[in-house]
Amino acid sequence: TQQLEIQLKGGKTTSLTTPALFVGSTGSMGPPSAKASGAATSTAMPDKGRIFLKHNGLHLILEVDRADPIGAAALSGIKDITMEGPLTTILDMEDSVSAVDAEDKSKVYSNICGVFGGTLEAPFVKAGKSMVRRPNEDVHYRDINGDSASLPGRAVALVRNVGHHMFTDMAVTSDGRTIPEGFVDCLVTVSAALKDLRGTTPLLNSRKGSVYIVKPKMHGSREVALTTSIFARVEEFFGLRQNTIKVGIMDEERRTSANLRECIRAASERVFFINTGFLDRTGDEIHTCFLAGPVVRKGEMKQQDWIKAYEAANVDIGLHCGFQGKAQIGKGMWAKPDSMKAMLEAKIAEMMAGASTAWVPSPTAGCLHSIHYHRVNVVQRQMQLAMRPAAKIEMLLEPPLLKSKLDAKAIAEELKESAQSILGYVVRWIDMGVGCSKVPDLSNVGLMEDRATLRISSQLLANWMH
Repeated sequence: TQQLEIQLKGGKTTSLTTPALFVGSTGSMGPPSAKASGAATSTAMPDKGRIFLKHNGLHLILEVDRADPIGAAALSGIKDITMEGPLTTILDMEDSVSAVDAEDKSKVYSNICGVFGGTLEAPFVKAGKSMVRRPNEDVHYRDINGDSASLPGRAVALVRNVGHHMFTDMAVTSDGRTIPEGFVDCLVTVSAALKDLRGTTPLLNSRKGSVYIVKPKMHGSREVALTTSIFARVEEFFGLRQNTIKVGIMDEERRTSANLRECIRAASERVFFINTGFLDRTGDEIHTCFLAGPVVRKGEMKQQDWIKAYEAANVDIGLHCGFQGKAQIGKGMWAKPDSMKAMLEAKIAEMMAGASTAWVPSPTAGCLHSIHYHRVNVVQRQMQLAMRPAAKIEMLLEPPLLKSKLDAKAIAEELKESAQSILGYVVRWIDMGVGCSKVPDLSNVGLMEDRATLRISSQLLANWMH
C-alpha cells in the first residue's frame, strides 16, 4: 500500500492532514531518507514523478522533478501543479456558431464527428512556433493499492443542438417544405457518437454508454416531451437501447422556469442537467411583459425579484428532484473573457448558490474556475440549501418594469449600448464568420457576445421604442 510522506528540512517526516486525499503516484520517488537536505531522497536517482491527490471530487497532480530548474530550486522538488479542470464541455451547434445554412452546418457536423472519433486536430502558431492542438490521452498511475488506474484526459463532450423553432433546408419534405433543424442535429449527433458507444474509437467520450444532448429554448413541459419523443425515435432508428440519449434542459424561457418540475418529470429517464441562462432568459422575460411597460436597464436586471427567484428556484427544484450526485445543476456564462481576476473573485458565488457546474468562456477560465470547487464543498452546500424554504412563484412572475422615469441621458446611454452590442456582433458574424466573439462596449470593456446577447439587446430596444 502506498502512503504519502514528506520529509521536512529538519529531517522529520510528516503527511497530509487528511491522508485520504492521496490517491496514487507514478515515477521514482522513494521513501524520505534519514538525511535531511534539499537534494534528492536517493543518491542513485533524483526524485521524478507525479503525486495524485483528490479533493472534492477533482484531482490535482504534483509534478515532482528535482532535475528541472524549478524543481531543483524548491525544497519539495515540485516543478508544477496540474489541475483537473472542467469535467464536461459543451460542443455548440447553436448560439455561439455562425452556421446559417447547410454548408455552414456541415462544417459544424464534421467537427463534432472529429471530436467523437478522437481525430480532430487544430494547427496554430504560438510564439513563432507551429503547434497542433489535439485530444489529450488518458493519464495513468498506480493507486494506493498498487493497481493500475487512470484519469480521463478529456472532458465529457456534451452537444448543444438547436431548439425546436429553427428550420433548415438541409433536407426537405416530399412537398418541398423545410424541416426542423433540431431533428437533423439529433440524428447527426447520435450517428457521430456511434463508434464511441461501441467502444471502437481510440479515445472514449462517455464512460456510461450515453450520448449527451443539451436542448435549448424549450418553452414548457410539452416541448420537453417532444424532445424525449424525438430521442426515442432516433434510438429506435439506430437500434440503441432506450434512454441512451440523455438531455440537458436549458431553463431559459419563462414558461419552462414556471413549470420546471413538470419539465423534469417529462424527461425524468433522460435528464442529466438543468441550467439557468441570464441572457436568453432575460430576453424572454422582456418579450413576455412587452406590452406591460418599459423594463429596467440591462445593468439593473440582475437585481430584480424575478431573476433572484429564478436562480434560487432552479437549485431548489433540482435538489428536490434528486439531482445531487446524479445530475448537474448549472449557472450561466461569465461574459468577460479578459477579466479572469474578477471571475475568480465573483464566480464562487454560484457554488455558494448551489450550482454543481457553471459556464466559462475558455479553457483558461475553466482551469481557474475549478479552484472554486476546492474552496466550496458543493455537496455540503447543497445539503444546507435543501433546508431553506422554496422560492416563491409569485416573485418569479413579477415583471421587471421601471418604477420611475429615466432622464434623457440614461435613455440615450442604454439605447447606444444595446445598439453597440448588436452591431458589433453582427459585423464579426457577417465579415469574419465568427459566431461568438469579444465585442467592446462603449466603455471599451470586451464582452462575450452571441445570439443570446442579441436577443436581450434587441428585445430591450424594441420594448423601449414601443
